[in-house]
Amino acid sequence: MSTTLPTQRIGLFGFGVVGQGLYDVLHRTPGLQAEVSRICVKDRFKDRPLPASSFTFHKEDILTDPYINVVVELIDDAEAAFDIVSTVLRNGKSVVTANKRLVATRLQELLDIQRETGSSLLYEASTCGSIPIIRNLEEYYDNDMLSRVEGIVNGTTNYILTALHEPSSGGYASALSQAQKLGFAESDPTLDVEAFDAAFKTTIIAAHAFGVVVDPTQIVRRGITSVTPFDISIAQQQQRTIKLLSRVQLHGSGLSLLALPALAQNTSPLAGVRNEVNAVRLTAAFSDA
Repeated sequence: MSTTLPTQRIGLFGFGVVGQGLYDVLHRTPGLQAEVSRICVKDRFKDRPLPASSFTFHKEDILTDPYINVVVELIDDAEAAFDIVSTVLRNGKSVVTANKRLVATRLQELLDIQRETGSSLLYEASTCGSIPIIRNLEEYYDNDMLSRVEGIVNGTTNYILTALHEPSSGGYASALSQAQKLGFAESDPTLDVEAFDAAFKTTIIAAHAFGVVVDPTQIVRRGITSVTPFDISIAQQQQRTIKLLSRVQLHGSGLSLLALPALAQNTSPLAGVRNEVNAVRLTAAFSDA
């Protein structure tokens, strides 16, 4: 005997590339039994592919709607996102966010609210795109003794560095411009190319791998804007590849956390990860992945 689960009614904040993608997936997959009931956006005059009745410009229309039981937050303002997420949790509803700055900088506060209310806070999408790294750490490595987690967690910088290693490379500016045309890089790429984005994700990984909440400003961070053709040449002579690596490593009773360009041996799995692809490698007492 099958039981039909009730449809999840979703309130969506933000309708950019990710928001539209989520809407399209849910619309094309009725078996998920989830539908977007209302979308809150900021720009009143932007052309959108849905009827005007689907949108609101007032967050309260979603936050106070008794028929919405899940809120998905996909905006780029971390402070506004915190207000939305904390309000939803206090209202006893589930919330999903992809905002890595929000999660990295306000994680302890959000966890405290979650414990107080018993509501669900989900943020797998904040780290490493489609790689379920948080779920893996929580479900498959919770009884293992991790010693190191490292990886390529920012697609923009990996795309640029891949281009810089090509014989036909036109240099950093050319690679960045191409990344922007393809939608991998923002018009202002600072968060990506200066490794702030990678540092936020490193913070989140550290919390789930080692149970510590770290201020992202304490992470050793350096971007890729200082990587020169000479650096690339030297790396290639040594059979190595420059990658922007995030790493959390256990040293005795302490941890080191970094997000910076590093040399990867060409024989290592991470060296072969190209373009906008992410990858994470875990080292543990009983298993590696």
